[in-house]
Amino acid sequence: MTDPESHTAWRTSSHSGPNGGECVEVARTPDTTGVRDSKNPDGPHLTFPTTAWQAFLTTLR
Repeated sequence: MTDPESHTAWRTSSHSGPNGGECVEVARTPDTTGVRDSKNPDGPHLTFPTTAWQAFLTTLR
């Protein structure tokens, strides 16, 4: 697992509503992608290998 501090550039999903409702934030490093709840930025997050995250996004499209 990657150190959470290595995910410093968190960005909110482009599909988030105007009120910052139920959405996720994503941060990338060269090897991993972190995903967290935007309403709880200091809480836990999930870390995926970048290749797995890209496969997930491809499946959604």
